[in-house]
Amino acid sequence: WTQMQGEVYGSRMTEAKPYEGVFDALKILQKNGVRLVLLSHKTRTPFIGEPIDLRQAAKQWLTAHKVFEYQGLNWTMKKVFFELTKEDKVRRICELGCTHYVDDLPEILKMLPENISRIHFLPQLKNKNKYPWTVMRSWNELPSLLR
Repeated sequence: WTQMQGEVYGSRMTEAKPYEGVFDALKILQKNGVRLVLLSHKTRTPFIGEPIDLRQAAKQWLTAHKVFEYQGLNWTMKKVFFELTKEDKVRRICELGCTHYVDDLPEILKMLPENISRIHFLPQLKNKNKYPWTVMRSWNELPSLLR
């Protein structure tokens, strides 16, 4: 599994497709004045396998999807943070003064302080919400969750 993760998030990262609606939702939020950042805990290279720079692969994916272009999100790398550990990621979320945070990993959401509204991205959820935070099944839901 670890070796496959290195390949998927490294040399094959550019093959990944963005979730439907993610960029439209982020554009709506930006237009409404919401300050956005991207935070990820990501080692520089995989633990096993080819020593590809995982952070560079992620930057290339963001570039390929026009995140840094005017026609896209018009971001700079000052809005993108790669942290070595989950603890570092949570520390950065707090340092940046985030009021809301979206993640697909419940362990990250559990680590956040109570003053941050936690949104669990869980597109495959079919049953009643069993989580202590808001569950988002589609990126199209995000703008209405932040009103």
